[in-house]
Amino acid sequence: MSILYFLIGCSVLLALIFLIAFFWAMKNGQNDDTYTPGVRILFDDDIPLKTKSDKDH
Repeated sequence: MSILYFLIGCSVLLALIFLIAFFWAMKNGQNDDTYTPGVRILFDDDIPLKTKSDKDH
């Protein structure tokens, strides 16, 4: 039964670490850019240029 208390304590400690990391990321502006992800899908990826060695194959 004592292992159960240990595991509950570990899970609460881990949850607190993730909560602190979340608030730290929000305070430092990690999620400030809300415009770019919605527009990024509208642009095509650049097509790489073929070099001379690619044409030989």
